[in-house]
Amino acid sequence: MIDRRRFLARGLSGGLALPLIGAATGVYAIGVEPNFILRIKRYSLTPPGWPASFRLRFAVISDIHAGEPFMGAARIRRIAEAANALDPDAILLLGDYNAGHFFVTRAVEPQQIGEAFSVLRAPLGCFAILGNHDWWHGPLLTSPSDGTVAIRRALRQAGIVVLENDAVALAKDGQRFWIVGLADQLIDAMAQIDANARKLGGDDLDGALAQVSDDAPAILLAHEPFVFSTVPDRVALTLCGHTHGGQVNLPLLGPVVGDLRFGPKHVYGHVAQDGRHMIISGGLGESVAPVRLLRPPEIVEIELGAPADEAALSPGL
Repeated sequence: MIDRRRFLARGLSGGLALPLIGAATGVYAIGVEPNFILRIKRYSLTPPGWPASFRLRFAVISDIHAGEPFMGAARIRRIAEAANALDPDAILLLGDYNAGHFFVTRAVEPQQIGEAFSVLRAPLGCFAILGNHDWWHGPLLTSPSDGTVAIRRALRQAGIVVLENDAVALAKDGQRFWIVGLADQLIDAMAQIDANARKLGGDDLDGALAQVSDDAPAILLAHEPFVFSTVPDRVALTLCGHTHGGQVNLPLLGPVVGDLRFGPKHVYGHVAQDGRHMIISGGLGESVAPVRLLRPPEIVEIELGAPADEAALSPGL
């Protein structure tokens, strides 16, 4: 039998356990996972249309959402150096460089972002697209938009090729392939909430693919994954960001996705559908709030035509 004193002590300890667990989870989700963990998430695949003997490695950076104190220029530079350390053939940036939430103490200006990214190095070059936050506002959510003029200039000055409905042919070991960059699909922030809006973005998938002038395999860069349902078999692999992999992943409930209009079926990871392939990055920064839970910041490493190791965790970034 349990005496009254022991019964009360156990009840009290049990009542305190849940609040303590909740507080610890909050500290981890706000203070630790978003700021002190960087995962190298690795994928290996040979999609249809990709020559099995053609080995190619990409490092993918997405959704940095720059802003002090969480994503300062120094941290962006460390992320860039970590991407370099993967020794990729090309480095791909998938948009959303501007801050994504109001919990920012100081803006990180586009020029600072460009300077941080200027250390990026890859034999075949660095290529970028823009995201919705780069169009909707300036470095802060409260800053007026300049139509992406400053971030375009900063990226180009860093030696990064900015693609908007453009295609560029590259080659390694005599094998050609294409990088196709799509303009953002959610340029018009107000139209996003208008159910009758016919066009939200500047994306022109047909026009971009029309520039692919031969049968070499093509890689499509698209900030949002919404376009995937219309991507033709001609594209070997589609690479996306935007969703942050859900950003907050609740046990049993899964990822929390903030796009109420679209509610994408695919939030994170490698998606194979009807013979077509897409990889959605979990990104590096945050939107709505500086919180991540069970979806740490990540650089994506993609190896085509060869196996890759499992994902690894690296502290201190």
